[in-house]
Amino acid sequence: MKLLVKLPIQLIFCGFCAASFSANEQDFSPQLTEYGQPDFRGVWNFSNKTPLERPERFGDQEFLTDEELNNTLKSRAARVAATAAREAATSERIMNTENARSVEAVNNFWFESDSLGENGRTSLVIYPRNGRFPDVVPGTLIQRSDANGVTVIPGDRPVRFTHGGISSDGPEDRGLSERCMVFNSGPPMFSGPYNNNLQIFQNRDHVVILTEMGFDARIVPLDKTEHVDSAITLWSGDSRGYFEGSTLVVESRNFTDSIASIGMRQVAYGSAKNRLLIERFTPTAEGSLDYEVTLIDPDTFQDRIVILMPMTQVDQQLFEYACHAGNYALRNILRGARSIGI
Repeated sequence: MKLLVKLPIQLIFCGFCAASFSANEQDFSPQLTEYGQPDFRGVWNFSNKTPLERPERFGDQEFLTDEELNNTLKSRAARVAATAAREAATSERIMNTENARSVEAVNNFWFESDSLGENGRTSLVIYPRNGRFPDVVPGTLIQRSDANGVTVIPGDRPVRFTHGGISSDGPEDRGLSERCMVFNSGPPMFSGPYNNNLQIFQNRDHVVILTEMGFDARIVPLDKTEHVDSAITLWSGDSRGYFEGSTLVVESRNFTDSIASIGMRQVAYGSAKNRLLIERFTPTAEGSLDYEVTLIDPDTFQDRIVILMPMTQVDQQLFEYACHAGNYALRNILRGARSIGI
């Protein structure tokens, strides 16, 4: 469920920093908990408009120029205004239609179109240096889908992308988000259309990372103990955490083979079975932190992947995101697809 109050537009732009961590950010000293640990408690928003992979036209250009950023922000604002005008016209038409039963799809109000931590980057991927995923290991399975669910692209189970499907034979043939199993909240976490929030709880021995999308809570011990036996696999992996200075480091492994090494709306790369994720939460200023995740999966990719994304603390609270739409609608999704021969 979305935050009670819609978040305001706050575009943070500072000329341009040549690197992800400035000297001031490295010197920032966060507040401490009663246990003497850096205090991450609160709700954090990670809405972001920066593309995950760098468009090829930018080559090795890591940051947008001032002119490119200004043009990007203007185009973004124009699209938001055009969408609002179109939806206002649709609402007016529906309201003036006798016995109207629908206002069409979820409207733009629910989308978090504001980037609270504008970083000016051309991609969230900061390694490899070209801002794109490295080559996959030969023989790696890459699943692709029609994220709109209109066209079925035949394939084999398990389905590891989030939207679309490989057939209409059963629920296992549909995307993981359609089945209310896996969302953009990961881990790793990627910005999606809405619900880009997490809440962090801390005590002396544990950190809990509660993601709004899917409402999943990862309980992370801070004792650097060994991971559970490799025969035990989990949707969110088995996580262990520790502090490096002001940085909270969370290492996760033992992921289920049912998810991809990187799984998105319409593409899934390999399997996460032997994936290692190293997440780093680093405070950069009061109410701001950098979320950096390193993905190491020699079964899928020929090199590691490093992703960097800003997070902004918000004075809000989370409400349960209960994915009943997929739970209750899936039967009719399958029936409808079969009836028209999809």
